[in-house]
Amino acid sequence: MAHMTNPLATVDQLYQRTSSSFSALPDDLRDIMFFATQCLTQAAGILLRIPQSVTAQAGVVLARYWLVDSPLSHEFSDVSAAALFLVAKLSAHPCPTRDVCNVYAYLLSSSSALFRENKDKDKDKDKDKEKDKGDPSTYYLSESAYSALRSRILAIEPRILAALSFDTHVALPHPLAITYLQALDFLSAPRAAISGLAVSYLNTALLSPQLLYLTHQPPALAVAAIYSAARDLGAKMPDCAWWEVFDVDREELGFLVVGMRSLEGWVRARRRDGHEDILAEGMITRAWVEEQMKKRGLRVVGNGNGGGADVEMEDEEADMMRRMDEKAAQLEG
Repeated sequence: MAHMTNPLATVDQLYQRTSSSFSALPDDLRDIMFFATQCLTQAAGILLRIPQSVTAQAGVVLARYWLVDSPLSHEFSDVSAAALFLVAKLSAHPCPTRDVCNVYAYLLSSSSALFRENKDKDKDKDKDKEKDKGDPSTYYLSESAYSALRSRILAIEPRILAALSFDTHVALPHPLAITYLQALDFLSAPRAAISGLAVSYLNTALLSPQLLYLTHQPPALAVAAIYSAARDLGAKMPDCAWWEVFDVDREELGFLVVGMRSLEGWVRARRRDGHEDILAEGMITRAWVEEQMKKRGLRVVGNGNGGGADVEMEDEEADMMRRMDEKAAQLEG
């Protein structure tokens, strides 16, 4: 049964993820960063024509890695590419580094539709965007750029393996969900409809900043996806506590159902909170996150080039002294 279970995140790891000694990113920035990087990984898997099972495993490996190493240690897109390349290489569907680099170059370009919404009212800007859209020059990868990206991917790959102690095993709940549905006779609902919806919920859970795949085992995720799909379709579920047959208690089921169904509302809430342009102007970068942190009085300690990065809050006195020094330097200049 070991192949059907996953190593879950410990309480210490979850606490360390938000502690000030381990890149204590603000909650909203950390969640947006995680969501955007997971979306990027999913999009890359589609363009590389990798099976969803491989892409999903890459997303879980990436999430596990960020529990151990600081997210600010490397560019988010580079970590995504390294995780996908690593998991694909260990599967029956390996991808050449050239293909991986080309796909990520396209997804990060202005020609990509990922995280881009045309809300610009300026007609001139709209025309410029239309010209850039589909222009191969916007995502052309020169030999030097390819060599640099390839080197970064190959440098991050062993760091992921070392952080995970070379344990890249990921058990996915997708096959279990179909098996459970068969045992439940698909709840008398159309088989294709309820199966597809359950799988969609499982794929959506990969994007959740609540780290559902790192805190719950596949059987619980599968049951929660079936429950959510049945509710959406109005399928009649057994009157008894049927989830207990699959070794899932009511409390865990309720938490997972809320977590899976709340992601869309979470994205809308982020946009209402003043982040409407974050997921509409392309993939976010580490530089953008660091800039946002500086605006909030947070300081990134470390160069972030593989050596880790920490975040510190400047107290009022230190901030005042820094500003006085800057003012004095301007007067002397």
